[in-house]
Amino acid sequence: MWPEKLLAWFDRHQRQMPWRSNPQPYYVWVSEVMLQQTQVDTVIPYFERFIQKFPTVHDLAAAPLDDVLKLWEGLGYYTRARNLHNAAKMISANGGELPASYEELQNLSGIGPYAGAAIASIAFNIPVPVVDGNVLRVFARFWGIFDDIRQTKVRLLLFNKLMPFIQNVSPSNFNQAIMELGALICTPKKPMCSFCPLQADCLAYQTGQVDLLPYKSKGKPVPYYDIAVGIVCRGDEVLIAKRKADQMLGGLWEFPGGKKEESETLEETVKREILEETSLSVEVKELFCAVKHAYSHFKITLHAFRCIYTFGEPVPKSSDEIKWVKVTDLHLYPFPTANKKVLEQLVTSFSCTR
Repeated sequence: MWPEKLLAWFDRHQRQMPWRSNPQPYYVWVSEVMLQQTQVDTVIPYFERFIQKFPTVHDLAAAPLDDVLKLWEGLGYYTRARNLHNAAKMISANGGELPASYEELQNLSGIGPYAGAAIASIAFNIPVPVVDGNVLRVFARFWGIFDDIRQTKVRLLLFNKLMPFIQNVSPSNFNQAIMELGALICTPKKPMCSFCPLQADCLAYQTGQVDLLPYKSKGKPVPYYDIAVGIVCRGDEVLIAKRKADQMLGGLWEFPGGKKEESETLEETVKREILEETSLSVEVKELFCAVKHAYSHFKITLHAFRCIYTFGEPVPKSSDEIKWVKVTDLHLYPFPTANKKVLEQLVTSFSCTR
C-alpha cells in the first residue's frame, strides 16, 4: 500500500528540524504558525531565537507584544505573531497546556483547520489529515484531480479521502511525510518523479499528465501603489508612529506617510499625509531612498524623503502612539520589512542636519 511506501521514504529522507527532534506541543505550535507562508530554511533561525527568548507558553504570554513583534521582524505576515501572543495568553490563563483536540485547538487565535490538524497530529498523534498546498499538489497528481485547487470543495475532498489512510499509521509521520514529499520531490515545477515513492500508483505520472496538475485558476492582478513617507527630523531625533492593532502590520512602528493620490506628487503626498496623521507641518527635502516590496496581495515602492519639522505638536491621529526617537535607538523598535530596509540605510548614511 502507498502509505507504507511513503512512510518508509520519510524515515530515510526527512530533514532535520528542531521541532521534529523535540516535538513538544509548544514547539510544534510555534513552528506551524511560523511555517505558514514561509520556507523551512527561513523559519529555523527565527524559531530557535524565539524559543530561546520565550522557552514556555507562559514566557510568551507574559512578554510585551513589542518584544514578540521585534523578534518576528522580517518574518512577515505579522498577524501570525499577534495571534500567537493572544493564544499564549489564553493557554496560560487555562493552565498552560495546549488543548489535545483538533476541534479545541481551533478555538485559539490564529489556528484554523490546517494548523489545527498539523498540531493535533504531530504533537498529539491524533489521526486527522493535514491539507496544505503541498498536500493539494501531491494528491491532485496522485489521484488525478482536475478541479481547481482554489476551491474549498477540493480541500474537503482530499481531507475525506485521506482520513481512512491516516487511521492505521502514525498520524504525525503520515502528515509530515506528505508535506515533506511535496517540498522535496513533488514540487510545483520539475517534480522529481523518478525518486518518488508514490510513482507506481500516481495517476498523473502513469498517464503523462504531471505538468497539467494541479489545476489552479489565475488570481486577480496584483495592484501596485506608490507610498511616500517622511523621515521627519527634530534635532538628532526622527518621528515614528505605531500602527493601530487592528490594521495590517498592527503593532509595528513606521515612518509617517501614506499612499500617493493620482493628482499629487510624492512630495505633496508626504506633506499631506504627515499633517493628516500627526498634525505636524514639515518641509520636504530630498528623496533619501526608494524601496520596492511585495506583500501577499499588492506591491509597493516606498519612497522615503528627508523632512524638517517646522511647527506643531505631534498627535497620533491615525496611529496608537507617536514618538521622537534618536536614530541610534531605532533598532529597538519592530518595523515592517519595507521600513526596516529604509532604517538599515538610515543608521549608516543619514544626517538630520545636512
